[in-house]
Amino acid sequence: MHIFALLSLALAPGIAISLYVYLHDRHEREPLWLLSVSFAYGAFSTLLTLLFSAPLTFLIIYLGKDAVPEFVSAYFKVALIEEFSKFILLRFVLYYNRHFNESFDGIVYAVMVGMGFATAENLVYVFQFGLPTGVARMFTAVPAHAVFAVLMGYFLGKAKFTHRRTTLYSILALLSATLFHGTYDYFWYMSYVPGIWIGAFVSIVLTIVLGRKAMRMHDQSRMFIDNENK
Repeated sequence: MHIFALLSLALAPGIAISLYVYLHDRHEREPLWLLSVSFAYGAFSTLLTLLFSAPLTFLIIYLGKDAVPEFVSAYFKVALIEEFSKFILLRFVLYYNRHFNESFDGIVYAVMVGMGFATAENLVYVFQFGLPTGVARMFTAVPAHAVFAVLMGYFLGKAKFTHRRTTLYSILALLSATLFHGTYDYFWYMSYVPGIWIGAFVSIVLTIVLGRKAMRMHDQSRMFIDNENK
């Protein structure tokens, strides 16, 4: 029973957030099989992260533990590598799928990939560190991956459907997710400084606000297009 409880705790947050985004896509919901594949891509991207981060591991250890090494670790070893691992599957695989046919789909598929990544990561942490870690990550790391994905998906939607500045929007997709992810992690890495951990919560709240605005903007532009086509 204990194993099943931990498994449920590890799986529930990512599945719940995925379901929320799926139900929020009220115009033309994506095929469940493709969303499942996207979720699986996200889980697979954790392996890409291990591959890409390996060359940086020695460098970070060599630099030691201080503000600069923690910055390098948070923004480059973790945030950039993790977001790039998800980005390449979104931009070079799902981006060209025929079901990715409106701007809001960028957010949907990005969140599915992000939740696949977060869930795979969650399984490792929960089974290694137990119930307290699972509960803590339910309200921190897993939602954080979701809002980083919303920002990435927002710009990927613009990249595909504005028909201009595709490369710029693609770069913004990666950089926006990396920036907020790195900032969130950096405050946690520096948590040995009294009170600095509060910055992690401030950064995630700001990301949530921006993510909700991004979802509304794509919703509004989609409704505008729909009205124009009637």
